[in-house]
Amino acid sequence: MPFPTSHPALDRALSERGYAEPTPVQAQVLGASYDRDLLVSAQTGSGKTVAFGLAMAPTLLGLAEGFGQAGAPAALVIAPTRELALQVTGELTWLYAATGATILSCVGGMDPRAERRALQRGGHIVVGTPGRLRDHLERGALDLSEIKAVVLDEADEMLDMGFQEDLTFLLEAAPADRRTLMFSATLPREIVRLASAYQRDALRIDTVDRDSPHGDIEYRAVRVLPNQVDLAVVNLLRFYEVPGALVFANTRERVKHLTATLRERGFSVVGLSGELTQDLRTEALQALRGGHARVCVATDVAARGLDLPDLGLVIHAEIPANVEGMLHRSGRTGRAGRKGVSVLLVPRARRRKAELLFQAASIRAEWVGPPTAEEIREKDRQRMLEDPILVSPPDEDCMAEGRRLLERLSPEQVAGALMRLYREKLPPPEDVQDDAPSRWKPEAVGDLRPQRDPGEMDWFRIDIGRKDQADPKWLIPKICRAGGVTKRDIGNIRIFDAETRFEISREISPAFAAAVAVPLPDGTRIAPSEAPGAESRPSRPRREFEAPGERGSPPPRPKRAPRPYTAESAAPRPAQSPEHPPFQKTAPETSAFEKRAFEKAPFEKPPFQKKPFKKKPFVQGDRPAASPGDRPWKGKPRPAGAGPTAGTGPKRKPNDGPAPRGAPFRGKPKRGS
Repeated sequence: MPFPTSHPALDRALSERGYAEPTPVQAQVLGASYDRDLLVSAQTGSGKTVAFGLAMAPTLLGLAEGFGQAGAPAALVIAPTRELALQVTGELTWLYAATGATILSCVGGMDPRAERRALQRGGHIVVGTPGRLRDHLERGALDLSEIKAVVLDEADEMLDMGFQEDLTFLLEAAPADRRTLMFSATLPREIVRLASAYQRDALRIDTVDRDSPHGDIEYRAVRVLPNQVDLAVVNLLRFYEVPGALVFANTRERVKHLTATLRERGFSVVGLSGELTQDLRTEALQALRGGHARVCVATDVAARGLDLPDLGLVIHAEIPANVEGMLHRSGRTGRAGRKGVSVLLVPRARRRKAELLFQAASIRAEWVGPPTAEEIREKDRQRMLEDPILVSPPDEDCMAEGRRLLERLSPEQVAGALMRLYREKLPPPEDVQDDAPSRWKPEAVGDLRPQRDPGEMDWFRIDIGRKDQADPKWLIPKICRAGGVTKRDIGNIRIFDAETRFEISREISPAFAAAVAVPLPDGTRIAPSEAPGAESRPSRPRREFEAPGERGSPPPRPKRAPRPYTAESAAPRPAQSPEHPPFQKTAPETSAFEKRAFEKAPFEKPPFQKKPFKKKPFVQGDRPAASPGDRPWKGKPRPAGAGPTAGTGPKRKPNDGPAPRGAPFRGKPKRGS
């Protein structure tokens, strides 16, 4: 159906842009009353920016053909991120171009002084982020007294990012009779509470089908080994060969690493994260939109609101934190009726979380392995045959040069050179292993580490031994992370003085050897090895009972044979007889030194005599001599009548000031005294 009539100038702008019919959210927004508040929930990529741009037109323009002289702004649009705010500014610029509207942007990372000068000159619509808008409002540069409409774009994202206080400040500063439009992908409880507080009789529009996911996005879950995630990203980009791809990571450091890895492989790639300045972020997006870059590696800063043309592939290099994050990341593709693919790289340890995300989002994803090098080469052959260079007819100059070339070279040589030129401009594919379930599913219930024959295992060595405090408790996780295996794939472990040898299942030993071909980040090396023999055992002193080449506990003592039972053995022995004298223990012979020592008189220590305590009496002035139990006074002379010997004297009151030194203590005695 054609666009409903909103405003003649805006209708002409839509026609020039090729908008033939409205999206569901645009049709419902235009069908609502022009003076009502709106609470809209719609999928990402459904045309919400154009929808609220059209919805504001009757409120801002009325019956006028265009805007008058710019002054205090009449509309305020709030977006969560700089990129989304700048994108909204661009969309509203072409939509309101015929009305003579002045649209200003106020975002973080830009020069605030230039923004304040632009606000002083005046504008009709102001688009910005919550923090920068509040800063201009507090400094007096932004005047909200003439505001007729306020739009909150991606309101749920702004609340998640902690902008609730800034939003409340801006909404309370705007006039109470304004029109408030809230647009969000989801409607959590906080959004509904905010709408009930700052909207009047809002019309709720929900175009999201909760039971079915985005129909234009194909979801795939790719099984991958933990140490081959970067290689899987390379093969996915080579397999699909779309004009634009977006790779998501969870941290800034991961974005830097992936960007450097893809640039080394020959991809035209840019990075996008929150630590970049606004100029660099804008330059990265412009390179992706202009075709100068084919891949963008970004954090969740690019997961909301960005409309990138020809974006046909989204790769989640790391599992998103929640369902909303996965849907918003994937929503960058499959926009405006175009098809897209969203791929999640799922290591074995993260498979359960990925399944829960798909289940919560009602998404049926196809579980596959990463594209192999042979599959990518087959795709290259098909794409080369469909390349416009071969399909489109050449001109006369090219045909003449081709004939001259065939006079000197054979057709096979020309075709081979063409293939070589075509392949040289493409990054080479990587050898990636499929972490198929057949490799790690238990063979029996409770069988976590099945026993394998020695012929099914290969030996490897790691240069960590007993001198490095080697222990299987931390060696096994280190080996699993380095080679992308699990503890079920590891067999016997032998720890020696300078190295440790271990077994790896033969079916995955080639992939393990390729993964550990380079040293680990800490310099540790893992390499194939032979089975440990007697010559590789550490040297140690041999026990007397151990023969050369043998090792173990001492042989058991042979049992004594029982005596035969006879009449003589059964008869009782006599108590004493000359043949069986009683056993007598003889005392050892006393030495000459001991005899001389015993002959001497023993040493007698005199008894201890306690000396009587003598204390010199202390005499000072007319004071009598101290008694033996009195402590001598070492400070200033005491006043007359004071001291432990003075039993009389005036009693000190609480307000008489501090007691003089030496005054008798009249409080409670200390514990233990």
